[in-house]
Amino acid sequence: MSQTGETEFKPLLSESVGYGVVVGVGFFFAAIMLCLTTLQSKFSKFSPSSSEEFSSASRSVKPGLVCCGIVSAWTWSATLLQSSTAAYTFGVSGPWWYGVGGTIQLAIFAMVAAKVKMNANGAHTFLEIVKARFGTGAHLMFTFYAFLCILVVCGSLLLGGAATVNALTGMNIIAACFLLPIGIAVYVVFGGLRATFICDYAHTMILFIIIYIFFANVYGASNETGSIGAMYDLLVKAGKDTPVAGNKDGSYVTMRSNQGLVFGAATILSGFSGVFCDQGYWQRAIASAPRSTTKAYMLGGLSWFAVPWGFASCLGLAARALVNNPKFPTYPNPLSPSQTSAGLAAPAAAAVVMGKGGAIAILLVVFMAVTSAVSAELIAVSSLFSYDLYRTYFRPKATSAEIVRVSHYFICFWAVWAGCWATILHKASIDLGWLFYVQGVVLSPAVIPIALTVTWSGLTRAGVVSGCLGGAVLGMLAWMIGCLKIYGEINVPNLAEPYSAVCSGLTGLLFSGTLTVLVSLARPAKYDFAETRAIAMYDDNDYSKSPTQVSDAASSQSEPDAEKGAERKDTTTADVVPVPGPDGDAPDAVASRTELKRVFRRAAWCSLALTLTVAILVPLPMFFSEYVFSKGFYTFWVACTIIWAAMSGIFCMVLPLWESRTEMYAIVRGVFARGAGEQGGKGGE
Repeated sequence: MSQTGETEFKPLLSESVGYGVVVGVGFFFAAIMLCLTTLQSKFSKFSPSSSEEFSSASRSVKPGLVCCGIVSAWTWSATLLQSSTAAYTFGVSGPWWYGVGGTIQLAIFAMVAAKVKMNANGAHTFLEIVKARFGTGAHLMFTFYAFLCILVVCGSLLLGGAATVNALTGMNIIAACFLLPIGIAVYVVFGGLRATFICDYAHTMILFIIIYIFFANVYGASNETGSIGAMYDLLVKAGKDTPVAGNKDGSYVTMRSNQGLVFGAATILSGFSGVFCDQGYWQRAIASAPRSTTKAYMLGGLSWFAVPWGFASCLGLAARALVNNPKFPTYPNPLSPSQTSAGLAAPAAAAVVMGKGGAIAILLVVFMAVTSAVSAELIAVSSLFSYDLYRTYFRPKATSAEIVRVSHYFICFWAVWAGCWATILHKASIDLGWLFYVQGVVLSPAVIPIALTVTWSGLTRAGVVSGCLGGAVLGMLAWMIGCLKIYGEINVPNLAEPYSAVCSGLTGLLFSGTLTVLVSLARPAKYDFAETRAIAMYDDNDYSKSPTQVSDAASSQSEPDAEKGAERKDTTTADVVPVPGPDGDAPDAVASRTELKRVFRRAAWCSLALTLTVAILVPLPMFFSEYVFSKGFYTFWVACTIIWAAMSGIFCMVLPLWESRTEMYAIVRGVFARGAGEQGGKGGE
């Protein structure tokens, strides 16, 4: 029998554990990152005192570490909690569609990343590219979208993390919202972007180890589930006790889920917005070496898919299977709608399967997800402020040292503001689930114009502005009308319902893209990307060249003149801007435009194949055939999640170590050499 009451989620851990993890573990990682940053500065050629190193890691990060950074930065608290909520609510389709909603965007962004290296290799932010090509008006419009995206992302991260900490330990939610970003800000301030990559590696390693532990317990060691076959039997029983509306026979083990399909559409829209409007992903494309950018994003997308698919298929479905277990935190009732929306399905399952150990594991893995993603957002927002606001509009002649100093100040400010923002959302009764659905609503109109800015020479300023503004207006109208017609009333909860979100997000995305293309085709540009290729890096010793000067020169021209770049014969064949290393040497990863065109074509084919596979070939035949999993097929499905997660862990944990073996050896050798030198000096005395 389904229960309709509501029971408080009983914390398994003491409040002191919550504060210990949030404060103690946070500052422990900060101390580790500070030590590694100090060693890097002393024994390698990279120093975070340089603005190029601080904001873009000298554009030398290798694909394994970029892949690891992408997995870590894209593993939000929502990735773990909302995907598990989808599994708990819709069954096996939920984790799959959540994975699709993030993976195909990363694959498609690989093409954009190749174009960034081809057409704007000196840029630090995607807004610099917009400023150089379209001038001040478009730059300010996209600046609004960039900061709006970071607000939504930070709200999702902190609310999801704080809700989990509160549910498992009883720690005050507002205290968690403020304390979570503080330790993160410490190592970001001192280490810059490269420190976030190193931290990403540590976090991702812990993430996959904990996922493997949950696999072992849910599918084997736990007496509550026992085995994959026992899990299947529990899910079949759950489908009879609390059938899912819109699923074939109400089953949790079928891809024939109407609600799951709508959730997939909302996830895809939210994912496009979260990738293309977030400076954090552009930052990783900029930081990677030109030849390896596409490889890193393809590996990142494939590796990340295992996180929501494997984690949620394990814990989200376990939560549904164990609702009637006396150990369930809200027994004898299921999770209430508010508890479900807050993302408490995974913590509930972990508590049943592993007791206090499971609670600690879920607390740690969510903490890792929050800290890693927030660190990416802090470095991203500091780059937006220092390069696109401070240097562009307030101090065009700012030196490299000034840029780093301003970045430090703004990281500290944003760490505090993010806590305030999350508290405001919490007091307004807005939670993780609400922000997840609304993200695609408010950001989707900017996705296609942003992507076309670095990929299409025919794009015009009029097309960009009309597409963004027109898509935003039509998306808002569709949001309100869809909510009213489908749910009968416009209110805060109904606006974040899946059908409302899909109506708005799809309208905003498609109409903004259509308007952008049609208006541009009416009077197409012949842009040669000369201004974007001329965006200069900030040499610590030479400030004579400024991207702002290039941007101002572009914006001072009339639109026809600015976009008739084909007449500038001396710049149309320019190669990718070489990015010198700290010692003035050009890195070995500088690539020609011809080579990057091959990289772009390869990325296009790979992203098309991946999209067709995960979005069409696998799920849709099972959807339309209304297939309900047999025990044998469910076993195969679970085995696939385990194998995919194992391969992803190898990519993320082993590849970065192998690629960086030379640098690590140099640092270790330098440390021992210095130690031996000091001992020798003392002996001489």
